[in-house]
Amino acid sequence: MLSLTFFLYFGQFGVLVPYLGVFLDGRGFSSQDIGELFALITLMRIIGPNLFASVADKSGKSLRILQFGAFLTFVTFCSIFWLDSFWGLTLAFGLMMLFFTAIAPQTEVITLGCVHGDATKYSRIRVWGSIGFIVLTVVAGKLIDVFSSDAPIYISGVVLLSLFLITLKLKEAPATDNTQVAGQSIWRKVRSKVFIAFILSSTLIQISFGPYYGFFALYARDLDYSGQETGGLIALGVAAEVIIFLMAGKLISRFGVKRTLLVSMLFTAVRWYLLAIAAQYWPALVVSQLLHALSFGLIHAASINFIHHYFGGQFRSQGQALYISIGFGIGGAAGNYGAGLIWHQGQGAELAFTLATGFALLGAALVACIPSRHMAK
Repeated sequence: MLSLTFFLYFGQFGVLVPYLGVFLDGRGFSSQDIGELFALITLMRIIGPNLFASVADKSGKSLRILQFGAFLTFVTFCSIFWLDSFWGLTLAFGLMMLFFTAIAPQTEVITLGCVHGDATKYSRIRVWGSIGFIVLTVVAGKLIDVFSSDAPIYISGVVLLSLFLITLKLKEAPATDNTQVAGQSIWRKVRSKVFIAFILSSTLIQISFGPYYGFFALYARDLDYSGQETGGLIALGVAAEVIIFLMAGKLISRFGVKRTLLVSMLFTAVRWYLLAIAAQYWPALVVSQLLHALSFGLIHAASINFIHHYFGGQFRSQGQALYISIGFGIGGAAGNYGAGLIWHQGQGAELAFTLATGFALLGAALVACIPSRHMAK
């Protein structure tokens, strides 16, 4: 059931992340409107994870928080079918994302608790999220070609309802000792130079993803790729991610978190530069999509592994939440907003991906400054 939860959760990302821009473009929004809406939605990833994780860590009821988030995600998403204005859709998507952020950290915590922190076992379960992303990305791309740019919204409604129903079948992870030791605080760990460097590097990587998450489908369309071809390209990237997830545990054990993150971030820079200068050539586009295995898959697996060991059982949910809210929330919002300002209906695509290359290199530089002994696992 955990595998199916990941399948549906990341499958939902496979529908909305690549195609929300297409849906909004079909509703007549400009690229700046799309970037702003993406940014405002992403900001909810700052508030939600910390709010829900704090409750989960104090109550020890991660599963209840997960189910609560899945239910309210579906309910708030349904309002999108009756809204058309910029602020109406922003409010609907924002509320949906606020509750959607309750799902991932708690699923990660429950999964890691069930596998007792084993990176290899975790990767075998988490890989189903990537498979879900592939399947639903391809399906959504095809349905856009057959029906209209509204197709992703109808698919999302079905996926979110299914996700809530599946969470009702899950079981809580084995209990761990969450008793707070006198004098210990999560902020002591958060203020350390190691964590600051790590979270800043994560934020920079997510900023670099802004043009890709917000505009890749529109970029591919402008380069005369069909919706089905775009879905296939995105699915190719996630298929590579599936393979790397199956290998992630062994790679992290062999090379350590620092080296894994550093190499992956450097290849992320290569990926964005290929999109900046050579996306019109399909072999370059294929290579850039294959690099998704490193730019998302291996970076995420190594980061989750680092947080799991760095924060320990006492602050694990809050650690996951900080990673998502700061890295994906602040970083994602800044990346989406900046990309929207630069894009100019596709005219600024090369500049946007060139700047993304620079942000990825800065993230790698920060990781390089972290002493290896603090990222051994």
